[in-house]
Amino acid sequence: MKIYTKKGDRGDTALFGGDIASKADLRIEAYGTVDELNSFLGFVLTQEISKESREVLVAVQHDLFVIGADLATPDPEKARIAVCSESSVGKMEIAIDRMEQSLPPLKQFILPGGGTTGASLHLARTVCRRAERRVVALAKESIIHAINITYLNRLSDLLFVMARYENHQSSETEIPWIKPSDE
Repeated sequence: MKIYTKKGDRGDTALFGGDIASKADLRIEAYGTVDELNSFLGFVLTQEISKESREVLVAVQHDLFVIGADLATPDPEKARIAVCSESSVGKMEIAIDRMEQSLPPLKQFILPGGGTTGASLHLARTVCRRAERRVVALAKESIIHAINITYLNRLSDLLFVMARYENHQSSETEIPWIKPSDE
């Protein structure tokens, strides 16, 4: 099978189920941003990262593939594809709670950064938030599984806590945001 088909050369692409859509379509933007997030998490996994975070992120990558496929399907009820589950969200919540136990309490906003892994996780969090915004926008005009929005919302929480966790594990200092003084 050839990787190139030339079918997208005019700016259109095929969706699951055979429908054709513009590559500028909101659906394409939504699942494309989920794909971007998944690729960025693959980059994060090339860095020094704890075993716990690695295991969680690999599972997340699998879930994001399912979400992307679901979003690429205009009529998910007819297509009979896998859908992300509430248990996947629950597993992220367990990971968040477990990682937070070892962290100092957050008493103020922090700047994104720290070590390479922590900073990369903060960046992944912002890509996740963008993906969430795109999926919410798609949900305003198309029927999608609501679990996709829930999953991305929780994932951004996980990535924030994981960035703090990885910075803490590698003794990187969190930099607090300092409110500008009224002058």
